[in-house]
Amino acid sequence: MTDEDHKRELRIWLRLFASTTLIENEIRSRLRERFAFTLPRFDLLAQLDRADDGLSLGEVSRRLMVSAANITSIVEKLVEDGYITRSQSHTDRRAQIIRMTHAGRSAFRTMAKAHSEWITEFLCDLSTDDMTLLNSALIQLKQALQTRLSKSNTALAETEDLQADTPSYPK
Repeated sequence: MTDEDHKRELRIWLRLFASTTLIENEIRSRLRERFAFTLPRFDLLAQLDRADDGLSLGEVSRRLMVSAANITSIVEKLVEDGYITRSQSHTDRRAQIIRMTHAGRSAFRTMAKAHSEWITEFLCDLSTDDMTLLNSALIQLKQALQTRLSKSNTALAETEDLQADTPSYPK
């Protein structure tokens, strides 16, 4: 690869990042102004909205790709405000299951409708063809990244296994 190729790739990454950041910051602002709600709380409710039987804190943490410690404070606030309930798992007493309340679901659905309208607004200047092309390109990017990272993680795990099998000798 040439230096020009690397510059092109870096420009693409920076444009993706800038676009995502612009949208995310505006959504954060609008959620705060219109609903007195944070994006992390909205994201957690979005996960629960898809899980009729609730989710364990560990599963929420995995889905949102954040630490369990980060989830705990968000859960506390949502329980306090009556949006979710928390109970012990029937199958694993160490695990807690969180579920959305009727009030939480109603509030979330109102916010989700507004969120959807905002996303439509942000993308309305793109033509249907441009959105189709962008969506296709992003699907390809995601698949390529998943494949590459899966191979990298496999190779890393194999290297770690080899290192674990290699005896260390005192010097």
